[in-house]
Amino acid sequence: MEEPSQPVDVEQLLEAASDFGHYPGAHSDEFVKEFLDRYPLHVLFSILQNVGEPGTEDTLVSCLESIFRTNFGASLIRNYVPYVRAGLLANSEMVNCLACRAVSNLLEKADEDLETAVQLIVEHDIYPLLMKCLLDGNELVAAASLDAIKNLAKSPKGINLIFPPNINEVTHLKSTAARCSSLARVRILSLVAKLFSLSDSVASVIYNSDLLTLFEVEISKTNDMLTTLSALELLYELAESPHSTKFLLKTTLLQLLASMISNSNVDPALRTRAVLITGRLLSPSENYTLIDESSVKTSLMAIDERLESLKGQHTDECESALEALGEIGSSMHGAELLLTSPAPVARHVVASAFDHHGKGKQMAALHALASICGVDRSDDKKLLTNEAEDCLRRLTYEMAANSSKPTPSGLLLSLLRQEPEMRLAAYRLIAALVARPWSLLDVCSKMDIINIVTDPHTETTKNGMDARHLCCTAISKSLAGSNRLSDPTLAAIAEKLQEAVRRGPYLAKRHVEAKPIVVTAERF
Repeated sequence: MEEPSQPVDVEQLLEAASDFGHYPGAHSDEFVKEFLDRYPLHVLFSILQNVGEPGTEDTLVSCLESIFRTNFGASLIRNYVPYVRAGLLANSEMVNCLACRAVSNLLEKADEDLETAVQLIVEHDIYPLLMKCLLDGNELVAAASLDAIKNLAKSPKGINLIFPPNINEVTHLKSTAARCSSLARVRILSLVAKLFSLSDSVASVIYNSDLLTLFEVEISKTNDMLTTLSALELLYELAESPHSTKFLLKTTLLQLLASMISNSNVDPALRTRAVLITGRLLSPSENYTLIDESSVKTSLMAIDERLESLKGQHTDECESALEALGEIGSSMHGAELLLTSPAPVARHVVASAFDHHGKGKQMAALHALASICGVDRSDDKKLLTNEAEDCLRRLTYEMAANSSKPTPSGLLLSLLRQEPEMRLAAYRLIAALVARPWSLLDVCSKMDIINIVTDPHTETTKNGMDARHLCCTAISKSLAGSNRLSDPTLAAIAEKLQEAVRRGPYLAKRHVEAKPIVVTAERF
C-alpha cells in the first residue's frame, strides 16, 4: 500500500472531510476523484486508525461512507481490502459498521466482476468477521453485516462460503447457532429469512442445509417468550417469500403452529402470530398438493376451537384468526374446506361479519368473508362446490333470520349506512356475493342498495369511490349475464347500473357544455 509522500495537515483534512461527509446532495464520481487526489484513501485510513480527538472518528467515517457510496469510490475498495479487514476487527462499532458497508458497496457495484470481488472476500477471510459483527455487534453493525452477507449470497462462490457442504463445519450457520446466545440465534434466523427471499435456488440450499429446523427449535421453546416471538415474527416474514411455502410445508412447522394455537397456556401474542403464519402458509392453492389433508384439517380445527373459546370477545387474537381464515379462504380449495366440514369453520366469519359489537372484529370478518366468497378470484373460480355454496347460503340466511333484518340484503344495507371503512368492506363483500344468483336477486330486491352503489356522491375518498364502482360493476356484470332481464324491474336496474359503470368511479356529473356568462363590468 502506498505511503503518503509528504506530511498532511490533519486539521485541514478533517475540515475538508467534514464538508464532504455533510454535503447534502449526491457526490459525483468527478467530485470524489478530486477529493481523493488531495487526500488519498490510505491517508484517511491511517488517520482513522489513530484517532485521538473526540468527533474525529465520526467525521472520517461519514466522509468514507459518502466516498464508498459512489461508483468510483466503490471501485477502489478492492485495493484496500486489508484496511476493510482491520475495520471489521476494530474495537469501534462505528468503524465496524463502516467496514461492513464497504463490503456491501464492493459487492453491489461489482457488476460483472462480482466473482472477482467475492474472491477477494475469500482470500482475506472476511466472511467470518462479518459473522462476528452480525452476532456480537450492536443493532446498526448487525444490520450492516447482514446486508453485506446478503450481497455475498448473490454469487455462487458466496453461497458456498455461507453454506459449506459439511454441516459440521465450524462456520456453518447451524453449528454457529448451537453455541451462541439467544440474541445471536435470532440474528441468524433473521439472516436465514433474508437469504431465503433472494431466489428459489438459495431457498433450496437453506432447506437442504437443514437450517429451517432452527425455527422449529426456537418456536418449540417455552422458557423464553421474547425469543419465541422474534422467531415467529421472522417466520412470518419468511412465509411472505414467493418460494418459501413449498419448503416450509416440508417441515413440522405447520404442526408446531397448530399446537401453539390450541394451547391455552401460550401467551396470546404468540398464538396471534402463529395463526397469522398458518393463514399465510395455507393461502396459495398449490400448497395443498404439498401436504396431507389431515395436517390442514388439524390447523383449521385449532383455529376453530380458538375462535369458539373467544366467542363474544373482541380481541386482537380474534381479529387475527378471522384474518387468517380470510387468507385461507382466498383460494377455491381453502374456501371449500372452510365451508364443507360438519361444523364449518366459516360460521365464525359469517357470524362476526354481521355482528355490530366490536368494529375491528367485524371489519376483519367482512374482509375475510369477501375473500372466501372469491372477491379476489377470477370469475371462473368464484363459485365453489355445490356443498360449499349451499353451506354459504344457509349460514348467510340463518344470520339474517336471527337478526332484526329478514334478509341478507337487509344486513348488507345496514353496513352501507355506516362509516366509510365499513362501507368499503361491504362493497367488497357485495361484489363477491352477487356472483351467486340467490344473492344477486336479493341485492337487486333492495333498491336502496342499488341507489347507494350507483350514486357518485356516496363516497368522497379515492378508495371509497373505487370500491363503490367495482361493486357497481360486479352487480351489473352478474345481472347482464343472468336470464332475468325479461323482468321489467330488473331490466331497469340493469340499465341504471350500466349507466353508473359508464360514468366511472369519479365522474359525479354528466358532461355539461360551457356557457358564457355575461356580467356588468366593474367600474372604478
